[in-house]
Amino acid sequence: MLHLSKELWEYRDLFFILAWRDFKVRYKQTVIGAAWAVLRPLLTMLIFTVVFGKIAHLPSDANTPYPILVFTAMLPWYFFANSLSESANAVVDNSAMISKVYFPRIIIPTTPLFVNLIDFLISFVLLMGMMIWYRFIPSINILFLPLFLLQAAITAMGLGYLISALNVKYRDFRYVVPFIVQMGLYISPVGFSSQIIPEQWRLIYYLNPMVGVIDGFRWSIIGDETIFLFQGFNISVGVSFLLLGIGIRYFLKTERQFADKL
Repeated sequence: MLHLSKELWEYRDLFFILAWRDFKVRYKQTVIGAAWAVLRPLLTMLIFTVVFGKIAHLPSDANTPYPILVFTAMLPWYFFANSLSESANAVVDNSAMISKVYFPRIIIPTTPLFVNLIDFLISFVLLMGMMIWYRFIPSINILFLPLFLLQAAITAMGLGYLISALNVKYRDFRYVVPFIVQMGLYISPVGFSSQIIPEQWRLIYYLNPMVGVIDGFRWSIIGDETIFLFQGFNISVGVSFLLLGIGIRYFLKTERQFADKL
């Protein structure tokens, strides 16, 4: 790991060049450009608010407006889902570069993380606007929010490294990832609060690392009135770091074969 860190530092300029390239390409030839970073989670929030809040009448946390409850979860979810989707296909999509030039291959599936961080910051501005609209004052716990964002990044990187390496050998994973993301959206507490999960199932429920991330985001913004199990969160953190360790190990083990199989 020390050798990998030193090598990544030596190639830091390439890292930023690739991240900037991906950011420019993302919204090139689109009509509204970076506004898509806001529009996608906003539309999803509206759908979830109508389905879960108005039709299913699922409870909100404390006195939190339901749109804020949902949008607070949409931010880390879209950051994770987009980072994972792009990282999983990054090695295959950059096959021409990998087969011609040497550089630490792990840079390729890492750059989407920083591109999506910019989208996250743009959407976070909208969340602040929603709080002003609903006259909602965030909790002082918001100071801890970067820690939960870091966990979302660790989870996305771990799965991204693993699947991007597997995708080189088994192209089926290109079709598996959208299914994983779609299923994850419904088994994570995005459109609902974790308080509706029966207490006897909550620790198992936290094996999904994004449950800890989303509950952590809500705790950071809504405060202690929302459900946040530190024991369950510790399980989610453990799963996140386990995925990161497995992902890095498998990626470094197989990267020498990338040029031959792409």
